[in-house]
Amino acid sequence: MKAKPRPPLYGLMAEFQGPEGLLEATKHAHAAGYRRMEAYSPFPVDGLAEAMEFRRSRVPLVTLIGGIIGGCGGFFMEWFSATIHYPINVGGRPLNSWPSFIPVTFELTILCAAIAAVLGMLALNGLPMPYHPLFNVDRFDQASRDRFFLCIEARDRKFDRETTRRFLEGLQPLGVYEVDH
Repeated sequence: MKAKPRPPLYGLMAEFQGPEGLLEATKHAHAAGYRRMEAYSPFPVDGLAEAMEFRRSRVPLVTLIGGIIGGCGGFFMEWFSATIHYPINVGGRPLNSWPSFIPVTFELTILCAAIAAVLGMLALNGLPMPYHPLFNVDRFDQASRDRFFLCIEARDRKFDRETTRRFLEGLQPLGVYEVDH
């Protein structure tokens, strides 16, 4: 009988008792050259983002672009309707009277920036994510209660199944688990 092939590996995950162990393990993993890793904890751990060299978010740029598009779109809509589509001469006022366009321009700037911020945050975070390979590990449900986890992904350049396992075991975790796709 032919043996079943092993499912592709997502990574290796180590479980720690407290935030100090997770923080130290993350610092050691980063110093060892691992870059594709994620840490999971039931509450924010001070210094963890810095230990992982967390990159700045692109959500502010997406929000700015959304606001600029909304502002330009609002101004163009007002200008087009007042000067091209339906020009009305009121008391000799010029058709392109930009001060009257400001409220709509402002409102559309804010609206489009807010929508871009929400959609950009969801897209850049990869949400919604109804399934993640970490959910296959039985102990991972403790991440929202009282355990701390560090997962080194298999797509990391330095990742080798046995070498990474030995490295994680050297950090004194409660356990090291394989995370299948």
